[in-house]
Amino acid sequence: MSQTIRDTVILGSGCAGLTAAIYAARANLKPLVLEGHEPGGQLSLTTLVENFPGWAEGIQGPQLIENMKQQAARFGAEFQMAHLVSVDLSRRPFVLNLGQEEVRTHTLTIASGASARWLGLPSEQALIGHGVSSCATCDGFFFKGKEIAVIGGGDSAMEEALFLTRFASKVTVIHRREHFRASKIMLERTMAHPTVQFLTNTGVEEVLGVEEKEVRGLRLLNTLTGQETMLPVSGVFLAIGHTPNASMFAGQIDLDQDGYVLTHDNVFTRAPGVFACGDVQDRRYRQAITAAGSGCMAALEVEKYLDEHNR
Repeated sequence: MSQTIRDTVILGSGCAGLTAAIYAARANLKPLVLEGHEPGGQLSLTTLVENFPGWAEGIQGPQLIENMKQQAARFGAEFQMAHLVSVDLSRRPFVLNLGQEEVRTHTLTIASGASARWLGLPSEQALIGHGVSSCATCDGFFFKGKEIAVIGGGDSAMEEALFLTRFASKVTVIHRREHFRASKIMLERTMAHPTVQFLTNTGVEEVLGVEEKEVRGLRLLNTLTGQETMLPVSGVFLAIGHTPNASMFAGQIDLDQDGYVLTHDNVFTRAPGVFACGDVQDRRYRQAITAAGSGCMAALEVEKYLDEHNR
């Protein structure tokens, strides 16, 4: 067991965690960043990012993450490739179990993000960032004048489909069931749009275009008849939800019914000294810039908390 007690530990290395690390390191708190099971967060799975301020020509997602990591390291942040196994927030300092070791810290910033749910197809995984996406507002612009598909049946799928009509020539919503989980108003609004068509009782068997490294279409299966069809599309957007990476905190801080961390005053949890930022507590915006902003807030509150407790 490490005998060093950290001033602060940051769980997660996406935009929220790295921004928190930059601010905490510049405050001379020497933060330890635990990179987690998805280092870099969802930006590490994207290609060109064009909506992050300061990059007029855009920047590759992994490069943006690497730049932020180097910036945090320059000010003294430490990084460790580790996954949190369990945590005890009832003890002071907090105890983080990393499997082979334990880390103790006076404050903790939870920036562990939310993982997009995927279909789990090998072809889908191979084309993430090459036409397969889980974020319409991030990647919709790249499909101007093209035909695309949205997978899902809830409000998120309807919202994604309607947003994508700004760019695509046709949007096909594919749902494996007959009935939708979406609210009546969202479903009616989407069905009324002339650019959107629906395929129900339909599952995706394969995303075509792996060899070409770009989406060429979908191989579909009608779940009622067993008939296979091909749908030519240039992009596929998954809208089947996100899973917040916060299950290890259940019972120690407040989570909502879907597992997102509940915060008040932006980044405060109900446990003093524990803060949350980014997609693990933001189910609405889920943007790189909003995650970065909340990471800044969390680090400033960590610094204030430590000052108030004479750390």
